[in-house]
Amino acid sequence: MENLGVFGKNFQENLCKLLVYDRPFCDQLMEVLDEGFFELKYLQVFTKKLFEYKKKYKVHPANGTLNSIYNTELDFEGEIIRKQVLDFFIRVQAATEIPDKDYVKSTSLDFCKKQVLKQAMIKSAPLLNQCSFEEIEKLITGALRLGTNADFGHDYIKDFDERFKFEARNPISTGWHKVDQITKGGLGQGELAVVLAPTGVGKSFALVHFGAQALKQGKNVVHYTLELSDKAVAQRYDSCLTGFDLNEHLERKDDIFEKIKDVDGQLIVKEYPTKSATTTTLRNHLEKIRQNHMEIDMIVVDYGDLLRGVTAVSEKRHELESIYEELRGLAQEFNCSLVTASQTNREGSSEEVITMKSISEAYNKCFVADFIVSLSRTTADKNSNTGRIFIAKNRNGPDSLIYSIFMDTGTASIKVLEQEEVEDVKREQIKRKRDEEMKTGRRVWTEMQRQLKQAKT
Repeated sequence: MENLGVFGKNFQENLCKLLVYDRPFCDQLMEVLDEGFFELKYLQVFTKKLFEYKKKYKVHPANGTLNSIYNTELDFEGEIIRKQVLDFFIRVQAATEIPDKDYVKSTSLDFCKKQVLKQAMIKSAPLLNQCSFEEIEKLITGALRLGTNADFGHDYIKDFDERFKFEARNPISTGWHKVDQITKGGLGQGELAVVLAPTGVGKSFALVHFGAQALKQGKNVVHYTLELSDKAVAQRYDSCLTGFDLNEHLERKDDIFEKIKDVDGQLIVKEYPTKSATTTTLRNHLEKIRQNHMEIDMIVVDYGDLLRGVTAVSEKRHELESIYEELRGLAQEFNCSLVTASQTNREGSSEEVITMKSISEAYNKCFVADFIVSLSRTTADKNSNTGRIFIAKNRNGPDSLIYSIFMDTGTASIKVLEQEEVEDVKREQIKRKRDEEMKTGRRVWTEMQRQLKQAKT
């Protein structure tokens, strides 16, 4: 009989850990997993005891129950096996994260279902000579049904303990201390964040900011660009991470590399032509990345309005609503943060503070987002590298808050200002305005003097 030994010891141990901590998966695999599929004896015994308990009591055992079972019911297995099982259970209890769990799940399930189907086909061979087609169909159909998804949802009684387990959002910092405070640490797993801004204000720079902050924290980021080239986006990351101006990119090549080579996170920038990609396109690409053993912590889509709908609809607003729902679905499916942007309507371009009423085309796309921040900058703001962000929606804390920002598109830098810094900026603006007025006055005076002199001659 084939066994799981072909996948190695670590794979088999991780599978057993999943059987302990993932009740729905354990229920599903029980239908097709024979303890003999394990190559290692102590894992066979470990799994056998777990399955015996589940079959007898119809519930998934808690760690305390398993501890009692493995300490009291293994005497007949021999001292060596008993010690190996107990040592392994200690490692199971200490496990905080199971590496490549999705790969382990799919691979082990596929292996076990194939073994069960092979056994059914072997049993069917003699029946073929007897023309017992109904029996053959029953055997094959039964084998195919085994191991199908047994997760019916949260069982109110069976999953009682699950309700008392702390579920970490594992938020990624926004890089803005004030915003992190009101969002309980930043952008969480499975959450959709939207940057709302008029054209030309800096939506793409804001998205690069979020991606760069994730990289600094050792997170892996996949950035989709539907407007700019992938190289242009990567250059903005260069500036955001190093502080070097985009105009200095060529001459500072070596300096940039020295600063980015030790960044812990991994960044993939993927370019698609405008309106050519759908959320299905993104999902297929993300799946390939995950199969290449790169865990995805953040997805950046620049920007959602430029995606194409999966299904044809009569109105654009319905298409956009569907796209944003699908984007949040991607965040949940890949258990990561997803950040995108949305265009405001024409009225939004002249507003000092942009609220959700200025969102373009489909207001309903706001409903599905977990966090919405608007970015507004007047002409004067652009000249002084300032602006405002408005927390329009925040599922994890307060919203309707306004913060002043410093924003330099030359270095792709965005910073939320403290009150003292806001006052400094105001003083600098007043000084700059006064200097400009004095220069204008001097130019006028000089011109008047020139004209007066010319009139005398």
